[in-house]
Amino acid sequence: MAPFSFMAASVSLLAKSFNVFSCTSTSLARVVQAAYSNPVKCLCTQAYGRPKRPLNGYMRYAMQQKPHMARQNPDLKPTTIISKIAQEWKTMSQEQKQPFEDAFLREKEQFNIDLKDYRAQLTPEEIQQEVIEKRQRMAKKKAIRKKRMLTMMGKPKRPRSQFNIFMSEHYKEARGTNTPERMKSLLEDWRNLSNNQKQIFVELAMDDKIRYNKEMASWEDQMFEIRREDLIRNKTLSAKKKALKTAQTKAVKKVAKKSPTARAVTTRSTKKTKAKSKASKPQSKT
Repeated sequence: MAPFSFMAASVSLLAKSFNVFSCTSTSLARVVQAAYSNPVKCLCTQAYGRPKRPLNGYMRYAMQQKPHMARQNPDLKPTTIISKIAQEWKTMSQEQKQPFEDAFLREKEQFNIDLKDYRAQLTPEEIQQEVIEKRQRMAKKKAIRKKRMLTMMGKPKRPRSQFNIFMSEHYKEARGTNTPERMKSLLEDWRNLSNNQKQIFVELAMDDKIRYNKEMASWEDQMFEIRREDLIRNKTLSAKKKALKTAQTKAVKKVAKKSPTARAVTTRSTKKTKAKSKASKPQSKT
């Protein structure tokens, strides 16, 4: 207990020296002491299976601060709380961040040891399976990031189907006490409709598809202009690149025809080609 008491006293003294900075949810001494004495539970390595990678200094600070800030500000959204915590972290000095960084480094050393022991006991098949799972996780993260970027860049919403339009208009009057029961009753009602009754929803779905195609064409034109080709559909991107290349070729030819220098060069080149062709032909014997 003596080393801990000495550590707690040192941390308390360190906190008093930083009176300029004060955390919104708790005092700095309490937060810094928690960084040493109350490690985040999820930082512990697993007893079985692959060890978990430890959280960095900022994540440790955020996980400790979030409950306190949520209790003090119950009306704030989780995203707003995280933003405030991130702003606090940015304003902290390196000395104030150091306890959290030190805790991360200690966890990282143990993680490296556990990871080495874990990999040593794997068979070649298990190692190959880990590689496949890692690729799948990376692909999933990439897809999530792209989806968020598409939403942020204002990609038009996909067109609704006939049943989706029917469901949105009749959901409130659907039978059932919960969502699955309501969806089931709506599906039964949709199947019981005649073709004539469904026709109005077919037309609405067609109109929505036309709306989507127009909005997508305009949106993809904007993305192409700002060079966000990674957000454009492959089929559309190929067509745009082909059209751009054709337009550039026509523009070059048009400029070449109007330029006297270009015409002279073209004429000389044509004469040289004809002369070479004539010289390469065998002369007929008289």
